[in-house]
Amino acid sequence: MSTDVTAKTPAPAPPGKSGSATGEGLLQLMFGGLRRNMRKYGMLIALALLVILFQVWTGGDLLLPRNVSNLVLQNSYILILAIGMMLVIIAGHIDLSVGSLTAFVGATAAVLTVEHHVAWPVALVLCLVLGAVAGAVQGYLIAYFGIPSFIVTLAGMLLFRGLTEIFLEGQTLGPFPDGLQKLGNGFLPEVGPDTNYHNLTLLLGFVLLASVVYQEVRDRKRQQEFLLDVLPRNAFLLKLVAIAAAVLAVTMLLASYQGAPIILIVLGVLVVGYGYVMRNAIFGRHIYAIGGNLPAAKLSGVKDKKVTFLVFLNMGVLAALAGMVVAARLNAASPKAGLNFELEAIASSFIGGASMSGGVGTVLGAIIGGLVLGVLNNGMNLLSVGTDWQQVIKGLALLLAVGFDVWNKRKVGS
Repeated sequence: MSTDVTAKTPAPAPPGKSGSATGEGLLQLMFGGLRRNMRKYGMLIALALLVILFQVWTGGDLLLPRNVSNLVLQNSYILILAIGMMLVIIAGHIDLSVGSLTAFVGATAAVLTVEHHVAWPVALVLCLVLGAVAGAVQGYLIAYFGIPSFIVTLAGMLLFRGLTEIFLEGQTLGPFPDGLQKLGNGFLPEVGPDTNYHNLTLLLGFVLLASVVYQEVRDRKRQQEFLLDVLPRNAFLLKLVAIAAAVLAVTMLLASYQGAPIILIVLGVLVVGYGYVMRNAIFGRHIYAIGGNLPAAKLSGVKDKKVTFLVFLNMGVLAALAGMVVAARLNAASPKAGLNFELEAIASSFIGGASMSGGVGTVLGAIIGGLVLGVLNNGMNLLSVGTDWQQVIKGLALLLAVGFDVWNKRKVGS
């Protein structure tokens, strides 16, 4: 009598195919998708964790409606600069002049509106043109003369800071007209019946939610059509739920105070517009091309000099807009305005996923990076952390973000 020791044991069911393995399989799929998209989702998760931590540490003060509104107003100009800086870094360059340029534009706006009584809409247009000219000059020197962007924009930083001192004669100049002040401090008007909420903000929030969900579903279908990797269905649905919760939470917080700030609408338009350009337009693809592999881009017919020139011209326009927002929020132009703004914008870009070598980054990533810094600043202020330790913590955050980028590249390359 013998015993059959070769009898086969049943093979384990694939993840998600049996009732006992469904949960484990779903987790494997979700974390597998997260690992493949670590650069894309890493900082978003970090932002969510920061919000939760500071909400707990501040006893709920971080997400008070008034504080959320202040968080948007206080960081709006950095987010504007971060969008332009992200494009510059993707193209493989850097811009150190944006902080000084914002101060110079604010000083020019003050001289025009306060001393010469120019109508504020005219002053706004003239200041944007001034920013475009400043960016174009720097871009021309970088693109067509071949001078490194670090040197050109370092010179620009000194030049614009000196011109600001000259224009203002070392003193603060203000106040600005009421219409211009609203650009930095104003809110959308109230419309409709009294609902204890800001109706227009609620409407815009729901429109934004529908648009974001539609875009996510559309992008997923396109990726599937081209046989690209996508998140598993359950993980994708979880992502949509998280997005919906975040949008609705911010909408309700803003609507329960004074409504959405005007500058938030401006930021929304910039994010949508620049996001579309970088994803779908030929110009955006050319920016990625020259930053990712300049020799190959040239061989492909990309006009790298023209693209570089336009990237810096665009940076000048956004720096001018940020300068107007700063001046409007402070209701005065100051010789010390814009200090370290260039460092904040650069840090926002790298924290948001930009690569030191160029060719990598997204507009939304720049916004997320800026919000990470904004939440850090706001949370530490609420906790009465000294400015010295705030600088240390923000420096460590930047170092960790760049270190993660280097680690991620080595892991992919191995």
